[in-house]
Amino acid sequence: MFLIAKPSDHKIREFLASQAKAQFSYSGVGFSANESRVVGYIVDHNRWLLGYGQDVWSRAVEAVHNWQMFNMDWLRLCWPNAPIKEGANVAVLIRHFGFWSLNAARVVYVLSENGASIERRGFAYGTLLDHAESGEERFSVERESRDDSVWYDLLAFSRPRAISAKVAFPLTRWLQHRFREDSKRAMLKAVS
Repeated sequence: MFLIAKPSDHKIREFLASQAKAQFSYSGVGFSANESRVVGYIVDHNRWLLGYGQDVWSRAVEAVHNWQMFNMDWLRLCWPNAPIKEGANVAVLIRHFGFWSLNAARVVYVLSENGASIERRGFAYGTLLDHAESGEERFSVERESRDDSVWYDLLAFSRPRAISAKVAFPLTRWLQHRFREDSKRAMLKAVS
């Protein structure tokens, strides 16, 4: 949904309520869990070192569970106290180039893995029909036992869905790149 003015919290709540029974806007729901390729989508996979040790790991897990990867000045998660559980809906409010967009997403799955060589915590959300893009994004933190390193891992597959996103495809890709970089900075700040 594209808007000329910033919507009120009341309007955002109405928007989220209208998404309660909305369908996902893509096939392949959950494909990011095993990094399956989805034909016709752009895949972005980025991984950044956050640091080493138990303290960094604890702060990284807390940051993901509190949506800190969305802590940036040009974007607002509605709402940052939303529970990270399968089926929870959120909206992402973005201010760009003098207008606003409000995009609906739903948590697809939650990660809590304790393997012999790696621990992983996080979740993925997928776009609903009221989203300019179509696809899924996985946000996770990983701790490798071999060297106690802690990583922020961001995997997304997407393609433009709304006509405006298709027409402005280079701008869309630039915004996705900006989100990845700002998300990385937000996570580094959260663990420091």
